[in-house]
Amino acid sequence: MSSKIKDAIPHIFTLANLLLGCIAIVFAFDPEQFHYVPYLVIAAGFADFFDGFIARMLNVSSPLGVQLDSLADMITFGVVPGIAVYQLLYRAYDFNAHFLWLLPAFALTIVSAVRLAKFNIDERQHDGFIGLPTPSATMFIMALVLLLHSTQFHFDGLILNPLFLYAITALFSYLLVSHIPMFSMKFKHSGWQGNEMRYIFLVGGALAMILLGGLGIALIVLSYIMVSIVVRKQEV
Repeated sequence: MSSKIKDAIPHIFTLANLLLGCIAIVFAFDPEQFHYVPYLVIAAGFADFFDGFIARMLNVSSPLGVQLDSLADMITFGVVPGIAVYQLLYRAYDFNAHFLWLLPAFALTIVSAVRLAKFNIDERQHDGFIGLPTPSATMFIMALVLLLHSTQFHFDGLILNPLFLYAITALFSYLLVSHIPMFSMKFKHSGWQGNEMRYIFLVGGALAMILLGGLGIALIVLSYIMVSIVVRKQEV
């Protein structure tokens, strides 16, 4: 395999992430298509995971890839969650709210931009994260959208409560730029040793999503946050 082809493979996954994010934005503004947004974002999340995984497996890296990854993440895991919360708030106010009451939703977008910019210049985040990664925050928001359309669970009253949505927005905005260390899901190799936690979360996350849908995604994100905090305390 030529070096140019090897270099291009991770970029393809990065651009797939970007494309799926763009489609999610279009669907988010259509009330009849809004329920598809989480599936597009989940697919984009897989693309985002595999672009880095494949780059490490092929031992290829480039400044272009780093910049593309952040730009794609800003769309999918920055703009999309902001729009999703905006739409949830709009529904929470029975489609009759002043624009200013909906604007707090974009705190997630603004803070995600800050987090991604900091990540690119922070030398401390090669083996782990400081603050919650943008995909994790976005997946929690997508879990709310899934739960809103779920026939298995009935959390409509909670999810469409404006105070709950403001609280969630504030909490995850804080976590994104906090100094809380979070363990990374980046695989440096495919073996079990050294990747135990990553495999547990991958398998557990897949099972939770299959069995519990949106609730499973929400629980795995919360578990990720709690485990990261506990692991950090043990290290200290």
